[in-house]
Formats: sequence, structure tokens, C-alpha cells
Amino acid sequence: MPTTLASPSPISAQPTLRLAFALSMGAAVSLGITRFAYALLLPPMRADLGWSYALAGGMNTANAVGYLIGALGTPALMRRFGATRLLVFGAVLASVFMAGSGFVTDASALLLQRLLAGVASAWVFVAGGLLAARLSDAGSARGGLLLGIYYGGTGFGILLSALLVPQVLRAAADMPHGWAWAWWALAVASAAATCLLAWAGRAMPEQQSAAPAAPAAAAGSAPPVALHRFGWALAGYALFGMGYIGYMTFVIALLREQGASAGFVTLFYALLGIACVASSRLWAGLLDRYHGGQPQALLNGLLGVATLLPVLSSSAPVALISGVLFGAVFLSVVASTTALVRHNLPPSRWAQGISAFTIIFALGQIVGPTVTGWISDGPGGLARGLVASATALWLGAVLASRQHSLQRETSR
Repeated sequence: MPTTLASPSPISAQPTLRLAFALSMGAAVSLGITRFAYALLLPPMRADLGWSYALAGGMNTANAVGYLIGALGTPALMRRFGATRLLVFGAVLASVFMAGSGFVTDASALLLQRLLAGVASAWVFVAGGLLAARLSDAGSARGGLLLGIYYGGTGFGILLSALLVPQVLRAAADMPHGWAWAWWALAVASAAATCLLAWAGRAMPEQQSAAPAAPAAAAGSAPPVALHRFGWALAGYALFGMGYIGYMTFVIALLREQGASAGFVTLFYALLGIACVASSRLWAGLLDRYHGGQPQALLNGLLGVATLLPVLSSSAPVALISGVLFGAVFLSVVASTTALVRHNLPPSRWAQGISAFTIIFALGQIVGPTVTGWISDGPGGLARGLVASATALWLGAVLASRQHSLQRETSR
């Protein structure tokens, strides 16, 4: 008999850390590779294809639009097919669409590829986040750590991209549109990560492959959740989406403008990825201790500082501090929203809560790259664009700080 969404027993029988690391490949594919590797490809693609910064940012805006479309449909797809099937299928499609980006040079075709990859990556990220939330519930004594491992998996994708993309670009430097080879290499890396996701799905089949009727029954057992009660956290998260994506899209281009070498860019991006992986342990206690918007507020504030550092100074040490601080924080903001849902909603409503935050996240990411690119095309260049990103992050911190625990509201 299939278990309901709320039952943690099949997961608790598994080695949870190993499963968490395998599931983290979902974050590696959906964000670390599908989205963030584009920052390394933006300078050569822009130079080769003659793009403005607005168009270059528009590529990640298209990806975010696809992400929003995918996030809107994810709850229904998970009810129909189960979280694991959607996770693996989305990862396969994301790999295919990334490979497709290497076969076209027309801006419209590339925008379409980025949009379709965004749809698939949303399926991966939301489904993987739900499975990670269930896994953290099963190992509740270290729930924050398990959530952090999942979201910190983005760092594996960033680190792999940092090591892979510059090498491929260097090898293909004399070929027409040599950046295409980097897209193909990233697609192969995503396909390999998908194999680990498939293993994780087999390791907990009952929980994640429940019959369509089981989620519906579980959802019916709990009262509807008024998601406006998460209003402050949702508003802060929208501004996080706007601010962080500006940095992740354009910081490499800024470093290049400041004269950074290819070796330094590799070091910067690799350290950012390593810090992202390490963040799973760094902020675990914070996510477990607080049940309101305090973690999101603190982390957004730190991100604003990291975003502003390379604007204030072009020195290499400052840039590295910025990258390490940013990497150590930004995915933990995402983990903080899943922790907020897990602390405040019944398990049968986790999918609804996670999807709501994913949708608002996507809305912020739609606005962020194009606005930052548009500002960067004007006076002040990329530096002024990143100042706008830091401002959005700090405003998001203020809004998130007003979010209280729903249990606290109930006890009043």
C-alpha cells in the first residue's frame, strides 16, 4: 500500500546523509549548471554575438520565465506522476535543452532554449526540495543540515562549471562559436548527475512514487493554508530573487572588465561553489532554531554586503571575499524558506508552501537580470547594476525580518 506524503518511515530506513547528497544533484543541475554556469559563458557569447548587457541579462530572464511556468505546473504534475518521476524527467530534459543551446546562435532561438531549460529546472528544483524536506523530517534532529545539503548541492554544479567551462573555452578558442562546446560539456555533466538522482529515487520508492490518489487524500486531511500569512517572507524572497540573480549573472563580466585573468575567474567561481557546499553545515543551526523570517533576513543582509564588495574595490582579495561570502550564504536563503514551510505547515501542505515560494522566487528572477542589465548599459556600467542588486537584497532583509512563526501567531 503506498504511503502518504506525511509518512517518513521509508526515508528513515535509509542512510539519510548519502541520500541527501544524491538528491543535492537536483540543485546542482537545476541551478548550479542550468542557470549559473551561464555567467561564465556570458562574456564570450556577448563578444561573439554582439549582445548588449540587456540582451545578455534577458537570457537569464527567459530562463526565469520558464522557471515560473514550470513552478506553476509542478504541484499538479507531482500529484499526477509523483515527485521522483518529475525530478528525474526534469533533469533529463534540462540536459537536453542545455545541449540544444550549443547548436544555435540566433538570439530568439537561444532565448527559447533558456526558457525551456527553465521549465525543466523548476520541476527538478521543486520536486527535489520536497523530497529534501521529507528527508529532513525523517532525520529531524539534523533537519537543517539535510536541507542545507540539498540546496548546497548548487555549489557542486558551480564548482564543476568553474573547473569545466574555462578549460573547454580554452580548448575551443580557435573554433567558430567555441562557447557551444561548453554547453555540450555542461549537458554531459548534467546527464551524469541525473544518474545519481535516479539512484536516489530508487532508494526511497514508496515515499516518492505514491499513487496519485495518495497526495490528494493527504492534502484533504489538513485545512487549507492561507499563504498570505507568509506575506513578509514571500515579499523578502521576491527581492532576494531580484538581487542575487543580478550578481550571479554579471559578476564574472564585472571581474573581466576589471582585468581579471581567466585563471582568477576560475578560482573565484570555484571558491564560490565550495563555499556554497560548506554552507549546508554553516547555517544548519540557524535554520533549526528559528521558525520565522529571522534566517532569511540575516542572510539577505549578508548577501547585500557580498554583492557590493567588488563594486567598492577591484582588488583581487576583495573579489575573493565577495565570492566566498556570497557562496556561503545565497543558497541558505533558499533553504530558509523550505525550513520556514517545514516548521509552520503540516507535511501534507509542504508541496503547496514550497511551490508558493518557488513561484515568487521565479518572479523576482524574471525582473532581476533584465533590470540589472538595463542599468548596466547606462552610466556607471555593471558597478551601478550591482548596487541596485545589493539594494534589493537589503530591502528584502527588512521585509523578511517582519515574518513571524505561524505557531507564534496561533498561540497568541
